[in-house]
Amino acid sequence: MQLIEVYDIVIDINRFSARKSGETLDLTKSEFQILQLLAEKPGWVFSRTKIINRLKGEDYPVTDRAVDVQITGLRKKLNDNGDLIRTVRGIGYKMKGLDEK
Repeated sequence: MQLIEVYDIVIDINRFSARKSGETLDLTKSEFQILQLLAEKPGWVFSRTKIINRLKGEDYPVTDRAVDVQITGLRKKLNDNGDLIRTVRGIGYKMKGLDEK
C-alpha cells in the first residue's frame, strides 16, 4: 500500500482514495492527482504548466484557468484544510510546507 500522509490528510495512491480526518473525500480524478502532486512535496511550488503536464501530459491543450478551477474545487472539498493549498502569485500552487505557519 502506498500512502502519503500530510497534516490530517491520507492519500492512498493504489486505491485512488483520499481521507481527511478519517472521512473519505469525493474527488475527481484531476483533483486527486493535484492533491497527490502537492502532498508529495509540501512547500514545493508547482507552476500551472507543471500541474497540467503531470495531469494530462505535455502539450495538452488546456488553459491555466482550468487548473485554477480544479484548485478551487479541491479547496472546497478539503473544507477547513483548504487553506493548506497555497497560491504563489504569478507562479502556481503549493501545499503548505510542514515548517510553515
